[in-house]
Amino acid sequence: MARISRDQQLAKLHAEALAEFDNIQSALRDERLQCLQDRRFYSIAGAQWEGPLAKQFENKPKFEVNKIHLSVIRIINEYRNNRITVDFVSKEGAEHDKLADICDDLYRADEQDSAADEAYDNAFEEAVAGGIGAWRLRTEYENDEAPEDERQRIRIEPIFDADSSVFFDLNAKRQDKSDAKRCFVLTAMTRDAYAEEWGDDPASWPKEVHQWEFDWLTPDVVFVAEYYRVEETRETVQVWQDLAGGEERYFDSDFEKDQELLTKLEAVGSKLVRTKQVKRRKVRKYILNGVRVLEDCGYIAGKHIPIVVVYGKRWFIDNVERCMGHVRLAKDAQRLANMQRSKLGEISALSSVQKPILTPEQIAGHQVMWSEDNIKNYPYLLINPVTDMNGNQTLAGPVAYTKSPDVPPAMAALLQITEQDIQDLLGNQQAAEKLESNISGKAVELIQNKIDMQAFIYMSNFAKGVQRCGEIWLSMAKEVYVEEGRKMKGIGAQGEMRQIELVKPMIGEDGEVKIENDLSEAEFDVAVQVGPSSSSKRAATVRALTGMMQITDDPETKQVLSAMAMMNMEGEGITEVRDYFRKKLLRLGVVEPTDEEKQALIQEAQNAKPDAQTLYLQAAAQEAEANAQRSRADTVLTVAKAEETKAKTLKTVSEVDAMDQKQALEVIDRFGMAPQPSPEVSVVAVEPPPQV
Repeated sequence: MARISRDQQLAKLHAEALAEFDNIQSALRDERLQCLQDRRFYSIAGAQWEGPLAKQFENKPKFEVNKIHLSVIRIINEYRNNRITVDFVSKEGAEHDKLADICDDLYRADEQDSAADEAYDNAFEEAVAGGIGAWRLRTEYENDEAPEDERQRIRIEPIFDADSSVFFDLNAKRQDKSDAKRCFVLTAMTRDAYAEEWGDDPASWPKEVHQWEFDWLTPDVVFVAEYYRVEETRETVQVWQDLAGGEERYFDSDFEKDQELLTKLEAVGSKLVRTKQVKRRKVRKYILNGVRVLEDCGYIAGKHIPIVVVYGKRWFIDNVERCMGHVRLAKDAQRLANMQRSKLGEISALSSVQKPILTPEQIAGHQVMWSEDNIKNYPYLLINPVTDMNGNQTLAGPVAYTKSPDVPPAMAALLQITEQDIQDLLGNQQAAEKLESNISGKAVELIQNKIDMQAFIYMSNFAKGVQRCGEIWLSMAKEVYVEEGRKMKGIGAQGEMRQIELVKPMIGEDGEVKIENDLSEAEFDVAVQVGPSSSSKRAATVRALTGMMQITDDPETKQVLSAMAMMNMEGEGITEVRDYFRKKLLRLGVVEPTDEEKQALIQEAQNAKPDAQTLYLQAAAQEAEANAQRSRADTVLTVAKAEETKAKTLKTVSEVDAMDQKQALEVIDRFGMAPQPSPEVSVVAVEPPPQV
């Protein structure tokens, strides 16, 4: 059997991809076209008259009072004021995982360096307006000009017109598309840019989701498709144990790359302990045009398709993915309001002044005077007399007068109904914007929360996309950020910047060398938090804290509450103030410090100079200690003297007893009363001599 060449393989792949894309686009075209029309409806001037309605009002005034635009912008502003980001957490439930914090800081740094806010804002706006938005993650070299520098960074980039550009395979049912096996991303290029990059005749990838019929001018572009394919393989992992008891894991691919690996393991005394079948997942990327594969980009970093998709509202009905944003349900009410206003404008444009209807005979010779009357405001106007049937001149007035058009009674009632329908569909914006003098702050907060609930579904669905973005970033970082000793920028939760050294050897407490900041071992869950989307969230916290200050008499509690209130204050140039009160709460032990803050507190305590009161208290303590030591010394001296006196007393007593015994013996000898010797031991009682 002849071996298939590489060109034949790519041609077969292109045919399969084209057929699959045709099935996907055919199934989703109508839904995606509605999403595109919704985005045009709220954002492009004149787009609210697109379709059959424009033909009906072809030669009539077409006014637009776009109330949907303000409602969409309000939801977008709520998100921009309360952005969502990822938080990597330990799978084991550890409260403070240092490597997880490192991943948080690196992720925030990548967001900042790649201007990820643009990608997030574009995706959120397209999801709220049309129903679907997207962005991509990719890797790029830090220095393209240095041939030996292979360090890469992860970038987060926007995808525009996601409703007509991003298509996953029809079997992907999860909202975050984590179960997708195929993905197409269409990118528009001008013909000159296409020819400059690829060097052949433009052959555009087929794109059927478009709304160009009512645009005066559209750019002449060529579409190319990024094609992502997930390849899953099963491999056998072998666990080998060395002489020291350590275990190493090797895949089949490792033995294929190094034919002598098995011999080396056996030579050093390692033995095979166990084997396990594992699933390995890789993603391959291609770039296609309408007729061929332009480039095989090979396997990309990570094990996930690096495309993040978010939805406004989403359903699966009849096995078709359907989505919509904030615009679709309000389009008919907006069209009806525009029609009524246009009709009223047309009626009001007609003359409201009754004009006389005259015969040509009456106006002959005075036409200029009548035509200039509205400009020069003549005090009177002239007409000619009329000749009767007998030839006699008679005076006669105008034949009749014109009548101003009447407004249909149903139109006024319909205008009120239409306005109420728009408020019901988009939310009553006046309730949140109107502030009465006799309304309480709590009532304002409740009104704002009610408005926020209408936007909460978009924030919640967007959070799912942000969570998926964190999962994709982590899988890419485990393969990209692995250089030993590489120094990278990290950004903390409060915006503070620090330097992170990857794969850093450290000596642990047990004296053994350990590796820190090794992202290849990072296995974390990704969490996001979505709270009330109103900017009054911090203000409500401040109000609650100030209210608690009124019911407590403890000075320390008041100090803590006031510092927490200042931490939650919003305002221009208040960042430094919030940082100051955070440090104050750190010193009080109220807030849990980070590792950097712990080191700063320790260094501050070591370098801090005591104030006057502290110096006075220290001097007083030293003086008291000296007095205590002096008192102890005096006590010891007194005890020593007492012991000396006691010793002298005992010596004196012993000397007195010896003199008494000597004197008694002398008396016995004097009177001849010496004792007789006896074989038995006897005790002789000697009376003391008489007192002289």
